[in-house]
Amino acid sequence: MMEKPLDPTISLEISQQIKSKAKSPYKNAHKAVLLIEGAIYVQGFIAFAGAPYKPVEHSWLELKDRIADPTLPHLEKNPEEIWYFPAQRLTVKQLKAALEEAQEDYPEDEPLPVYGDAPYEYYGDLMLGGREYQNAYLEAEAKCQELNKPKSQKPK
Repeated sequence: MMEKPLDPTISLEISQQIKSKAKSPYKNAHKAVLLIEGAIYVQGFIAFAGAPYKPVEHSWLELKDRIADPTLPHLEKNPEEIWYFPAQRLTVKQLKAALEEAQEDYPEDEPLPVYGDAPYEYYGDLMLGGREYQNAYLEAEAKCQELNKPKSQKPK
């Protein structure tokens, strides 16, 4: 479960600083992690009430005691309505190494998101990332189901 609270203020500041874009959480987090000393790049899932009613693959930063999400302004959700489920954490050094390796191995492909080594596990209908992805997905899926429970019908 989410250990650290989301900091909407710093998320907004970082978002403006890097000119974050909608639907680009990996690039946003990558740009942001390079600016903030000691930040950790995180990939995983977010859960919230409403469409798409299932976990959304996402990326954000972890600071010492809180989460900074440079994509937050584009999510159009109240910060307290978003739950974060980390699957993979990378230091700037690990992220840079992974990106360099991805660009060498697959120069035509977008290097982000970064997944660990095979064997990969299934989560939802996708197979990327290791067991941590599957675990984070299942936790986020349970949260989505909890948040999207049908309201009980009142008798007439």
